[in-house]
Amino acid sequence: MKKLSFLLSALVLLGIYACASKVKKEEVKEEKAPKALVAYFSATGTTQHVATIISQIVGGELYAICPEQPYTTEDLDWTNKESRSTIEMQDPTSRPAMTDMKADLNDYDVLYIGFPIWWDKAPTIINTFIEHYDLSGKKICVFATSGGSEITNSFAELKKAYPSLQWVDAKLLNKATEEDIKAWVNK
Repeated sequence: MKKLSFLLSALVLLGIYACASKVKKEEVKEEKAPKALVAYFSATGTTQHVATIISQIVGGELYAICPEQPYTTEDLDWTNKESRSTIEMQDPTSRPAMTDMKADLNDYDVLYIGFPIWWDKAPTIINTFIEHYDLSGKKICVFATSGGSEITNSFAELKKAYPSLQWVDAKLLNKATEEDIKAWVNK
């Protein structure tokens, strides 16, 4: 009888332990990797190339910020004061229309926003994107490509225009290797 009583006590204790360990496992929340979206505007394909590499590194989805009216070579002629890009960049209220404005950004924790630098700033279509979506609570990393400008002013202008957003970092990725991009993303 003592053996049976001991055996029953042991089984009860094992059952209690199993239930307790199950509760502990349920209480521990698994850390999920932040879900990233790599949104980019690219007029010539240079920024798109970098955005693709970033999305592969972070496992994020790509989102092309596409103007309703695509830019032609003439539109991008920065030496022509009458070119579309020059006129847009001289007008701080310019907000070129985008083709797809129905993206659901609710599931993303981190947002990478990329663009070519025009006149030492982000193209105004980036403002269209930022103003259309609710980006509050998202960590925002900015990347850019440029023929000669640094990213410092572009990033400062965005932070000044949208101070309530959570700006994390900015990086100019001209001719960056995959290793350069990984080092920035992992930082």
